[in-house]
Parts: sequence; C-alpha cells; structure tokens
Amino acid sequence: MSEKPKKTSHLIGGFVGGLTSAVILQPFDLLKTRLQQNQNTTLSNAIRVIGSPAQLWKGTVPSALRTSVGSALFLSTLNVVRTTIAERKVFGARNKNADSSFLPQLTMYENLVSGGVTRAVVGVATMPITILKVRFESTMYNYRSMGEAAKHIFHSEGIRGFFSGCNATILRDAPYAGLYVLFYEQFKLQLPHLLPSQMLKRDEHGMYSTKTSTIVNCLAAFSSASLATTVTAPFDTIKTRMQLNPTQYSSFLRTFTSIIAHERPKTLFDGLSLRLARKALSAGIAWGIYEELIKKFS
Repeated sequence: MSEKPKKTSHLIGGFVGGLTSAVILQPFDLLKTRLQQNQNTTLSNAIRVIGSPAQLWKGTVPSALRTSVGSALFLSTLNVVRTTIAERKVFGARNKNADSSFLPQLTMYENLVSGGVTRAVVGVATMPITILKVRFESTMYNYRSMGEAAKHIFHSEGIRGFFSGCNATILRDAPYAGLYVLFYEQFKLQLPHLLPSQMLKRDEHGMYSTKTSTIVNCLAAFSSASLATTVTAPFDTIKTRMQLNPTQYSSFLRTFTSIIAHERPKTLFDGLSLRLARKALSAGIAWGIYEELIKKFS
C-alpha cells in the first residue's frame, strides 16, 4: 500500500462524504436558517410550521450540491496545499504519529493557515450555490426550482446578489476551517491515548484497523467541529441575515451593529445548538468516510 494517496481519492472522498452528510443532516440546516431569519422565531415554532416530515428536507438539492462539491474542492485543494508544505520538510508526506490517517504532518500554525486560506478560496467559488441553499431553506422565499431562484436573484439583484454575505461567509468559514484542521490533527494524536488498549487494533501495514481508525477519526472530527463551530457562531448568524435580506443588511459591520443595538448580543448565537449538532455530526460522517476512502484508493 502506498503511503501517498492518489490526488483523485481526495476529490472522490470529499464528494461522497459531503454528499452523505448533507442529505442526512439537512433538517438541522433548515431549522437553523429558520431560527436565524427572525429573532422572534423559536425552535418549537419553526417545527410547528413544517407541513410534513418531508418538508424538513426542503433545499436538499442545493445543500447537497454545495456541500458535496464544496467538500470535494476543499479537501482536494487542502491536500495539495498541505502535501506541498510537508514535502518541503524533512518529515515526509505522511503523519508518522497519527496511525489512523494518511494525511500530511504539519505544525499547528501550518494547519491553521492552510485550512483557513483554502476554505476562503473555495467559499468564494461556491458562494452562488450557498445563496440558493439559504433562500430555499428560508420561509421568506417560495422558489419552486433552482432555476427560478437563480433567475429571480439575477433580475432583482444582479450578479452581486449571488455573492451577498460573501465577506461574512469568509469571516466565518476561514477561521472555522483553520481551527478545525488544527484541532482535528491534534485530536487524532491524543484520542488513542484515551481509548481502551483493546480497541487499538492494527492491520498488516502497521496502521490502525478500519474500525479503530474510523472511531478515532470520527471522534476527532466531531470534537474539532464542535469547538470551531462555537467560536465562529456569530459570523454564521450575520452571514445568514445578509444573504436573506441584503437590502437591510448590506455589510458585515452594519449587520453586526444592528443586531447589537436593536436585539440582544445573544442573538448572534441563534441556532448554535442546531449548527453544533449539524456541523459536528457532518464532520464525523464526512471526514470518517473521507479518511477511509483515501486509504482504499491508495
């Protein structure tokens, strides 16, 4: 088995992991958007207006498209960036200390910067899909198809409408991704010391078995996503407001000051519990699948 996975495996692994998590966890995203669109909306009210269980998956198509494509682009680009950095060092390309993973070994600072910069670039590229996703999930618009939504946004707001809240999204996603990658790599190293020794089974290549590595990687992803999500929660609320009502919330600073002045600081954390559940579970599913697929394709 090669220690350096093929580049296409990162693209495929990211796509499959992102698609799976997006479809399974769409209800969390939809309810989070409903909570953030109006300060007077509660979780019980948001659930009450759902006509049928199937409505919880409204917006799944743009959400799955954004998450799968975004995840594939992010993870494959991140791998190129991190591998390039790693190969310029004497350590080699694979993390010799994380026996559950084939990903490159970098310093904490390098993980933080590479994750943040890569996410910012990919976030801008997938912004139009993000706009469609958020508006589909909201009750403020009644689009029947992605084509109808795209036409309405273009005619009423122009090309700029597809990038509403872009700055807020980057300010949310870049720190989140940087912190996530940093935490994830650290948790992968530390978690095996906390697990019972009988669980740490290895295969013929000296790596942890599929079951062991899946447990380690999923727990590391879940924990990392929880921490990074909490830190960046205010940016998510601001981003959602700007994307749903760009006329009223035309800039990051204006949105932030409006919420602080006319609502409550706590409003910046609206939907945090749902976003925590969604992001943590999504990371556990997506990165667990991703790590195992890049091993299979190696």
